[in-house]
Amino acid sequence: MKTDKERLLALAGIFQSATLVDQIAKQGIADSKDIETSIYSIFQTDPESIESVFHDQSHLKTGLKSLVKQMTENDKSRIDITRYTLQLMYLAGKLTRKKDNLQKLADGIDVAKARSENFGLTHINILGQLADLYVENISQLGNRIMVNGEPVHLNNPDNVSKIRSILLAGVRAAWLWIQCGGKRRHMIFSRKKIYQQAQHLLKEM
Repeated sequence: MKTDKERLLALAGIFQSATLVDQIAKQGIADSKDIETSIYSIFQTDPESIESVFHDQSHLKTGLKSLVKQMTENDKSRIDITRYTLQLMYLAGKLTRKKDNLQKLADGIDVAKARSENFGLTHINILGQLADLYVENISQLGNRIMVNGEPVHLNNPDNVSKIRSILLAGVRAAWLWIQCGGKRRHMIFSRKKIYQQAQHLLKEM
């Protein structure tokens, strides 16, 4: 039985990925440590805990802040983050029923993980490989995520690889969230509880 905290951390992981994608698409940059946390999470295929997938809860500060804003602000500028979050949840749910895609994804992640030991987690070669895994195994599941942003940033191949690899991390977090009992209706009917839990975690950081 997963705890409310574990479910919240997984949800924060989804929001962190969605926020990073939005930042890269619209500004061309995002916090390098947050990006590294997202890529790190992809390679945690046999974690000791939900928290360890992201190093620890302090590495999800951006996601928790984004989640709190989602629960308290009616800001039209955040509509893309909301859409990415919901679509990541949907894709993770679809992926659970696609055994072939799951196996190909797992095999590809193992190869990328081994290569990252020489190149580093956020080397462009590793991001490119993870981006290809996302396109080959997740994009074609349906409800493809259309990223909105500035053409100058979206036409940059390095940014494209970053965005796709971070979306893969978002699916990873959404997979965890589903495993913890997370459901999309919780975003509507448990808003106050989620907000209070996120605020409590942020105060601990």
